[in-house]
Amino acid sequence: MQTIRHSEQTLKTALISKMPELVSQYENFGAGERRLMNEAFQPNSTLFEPITLQSESDWITSHPEAPQDFEQFFNDPKRKIPSADKHTIYIQPIGSLGNTRIISEEYIKWLKGYCEAFFYGLAVKLLEPIPVSTTKCSFRVNDNTQNLQIHAGDILKFLKRKKPGNAFCVVGITMIDLYPRDSWNFVFGQASLTDGVGIFSFARYGSDFYSSHYEGKVKKLERSSSSEYSVFDNYYIPEITSIFLLRSCKTLAHEIGHIFGIRHCQWLSCLMQGSNHMEESDRRPPHLCPICLRKLQCAIGFKIIDRYKALLRWLNEESPGIPRVTPKSSQDDSVNLPNQVEAFKEWKEWIMKCLAVLQKEGPSSRSN
Repeated sequence: MQTIRHSEQTLKTALISKMPELVSQYENFGAGERRLMNEAFQPNSTLFEPITLQSESDWITSHPEAPQDFEQFFNDPKRKIPSADKHTIYIQPIGSLGNTRIISEEYIKWLKGYCEAFFYGLAVKLLEPIPVSTTKCSFRVNDNTQNLQIHAGDILKFLKRKKPGNAFCVVGITMIDLYPRDSWNFVFGQASLTDGVGIFSFARYGSDFYSSHYEGKVKKLERSSSSEYSVFDNYYIPEITSIFLLRSCKTLAHEIGHIFGIRHCQWLSCLMQGSNHMEESDRRPPHLCPICLRKLQCAIGFKIIDRYKALLRWLNEESPGIPRVTPKSSQDDSVNLPNQVEAFKEWKEWIMKCLAVLQKEGPSSRSN
């Protein structure tokens, strides 16, 4: 295992900058906000920890990228900024998201509430679900996993054409696996910063995807059926559990973060870290490090304490309604949806610790 540990000065500069204008902006944050974000460069911080690499296949090792500090983000002419007339995140479900109507509806409701809290200050609206055939996308059966996949690039083009005029971005969500090009095995999601669209698949988040008894395997497509979307009738949908929901939320926020112009984080353990595989994705925390948090705050303009309160309120209000899929033999829409918040418990405790720092009385840690 390797730990990426930056110096206190490096992290301070990445967060605050040396540009007088950006330093002044930082000093305009409230004392509690600065106290929390200054945790980024506290050597013994328990809230924001260094990045750990477990193998050569981890993202940072296999995909070298230049790091993006706050100053670089702020000065990027290509980054997208919400405006008064483009202030809404639209979510477009593609295909069924649950084995029953109520499960699908509750799952989408959960993701909507999460986005409203995570991107606090922006409106979030749901578009009517559409079948795969509406997108006219290419598709295939993966040679390795024998599961159906739809072409991510084709979906992005469809979303761009259908993007509402007041949209900051439109994000498609699906339970069908994605591939970006013929030479790639799969991709969890793909987004276009320029067009403000993204598509994200949760197909691989089921506990059985990589098992030998995975039920989503299909026979190879016949050449004559390459444009027949009937193959998506009754396609396999994994069980929606608490960990499934957590993984979905993390992917959704990560990819929308890219639409804001936030690149992969290489400073601290952070939601915006890249991930090459499921183990690395699970290792990535559901929160933003202070450097990426400042980027998002700069783009939207929320008060940091209000955003954390919204996240805590979302967890408290929505937790009784987290859905769980029933066996396929039972398609009763009146299915009982038990409380499943196990995977969110640590994050909820972490948010409460952040709020304690934000609300603590007394002088903040100095940033200069």
